[in-house]
Amino acid sequence: MTVSQREKGARFRALHERSGAFVIPNPWDAGSARILASLGFEALATTSAGFAFSAGRRDAEAAVTRDEILENARAIVNATDLPVSADLESGFGPRPDDVARTIRLAAETGLVGGSIEDATYDAVRPIYDIAEATERVAAAVEAARSLAFPFVLTARAENFLFGRPDLDDTIRRLQAFETAGADVLYAPGLPSLDAIRLVCSSVSKPFNVVIGLAGQAFSVGQLAEAGVRRISLGSTLWRAASGALVRAAREMNQLGTFTFTTDAMPFDAANALMLPTPRA
Repeated sequence: MTVSQREKGARFRALHERSGAFVIPNPWDAGSARILASLGFEALATTSAGFAFSAGRRDAEAAVTRDEILENARAIVNATDLPVSADLESGFGPRPDDVARTIRLAAETGLVGGSIEDATYDAVRPIYDIAEATERVAAAVEAARSLAFPFVLTARAENFLFGRPDLDDTIRRLQAFETAGADVLYAPGLPSLDAIRLVCSSVSKPFNVVIGLAGQAFSVGQLAEAGVRRISLGSTLWRAASGALVRAAREMNQLGTFTFTTDAMPFDAANALMLPTPRA
């Protein structure tokens, strides 16, 4: 059964409104999306880093273009009937109009959510000033609200990923993004459960935590108790799969054995999870 974009949007918004925390895993292509959907997850989110790595590129804005990001998102959207949100990096342009256009283009791919960062990817000034960052979020919100279906807009404060471990400034940014209308707030790289708890108590909108960064191995229960509503993984699943690839390759190359094959998904099981080939 094909699920409409309006229904997906409503389902995605409802996930953020119920009590507790839900996990939104991050596939990097249509195949990994099919696998995750088969395991009972209720929504998916793209990963710009996972996609860049799968293309043999580093994770940085301009390493992968907006068109490439959106085509990857379209493939993931079309792979399942689940709601999909996208990592839209910093909106692919410095101006609020650039960010708004990215949201509109994202909606055309079938996405029902997306995140916008306050990172500039400029080594001299890695984070936008708070006023400028908030103006960009406001433009994204306006674009999202103009759509004919619910679109969940996530605003990200990137201080802790860019060498600015200023929790007070991060909270001020998240509060400003909330006032600007963001539906979900996100500050990757917070150093502790106490910091996460403080952020959650400082805002009223749902807060997203990413698992897989150094020192962050909190459970769903711990994060829910701290006030977290959504848990994502960024590139962690891609890196986990790549870790298994490296271990298998080293075993073959260094030991001449193939014991890793016992952990591989059976061919028939993998094949059955994928979309059938359309008939001509």
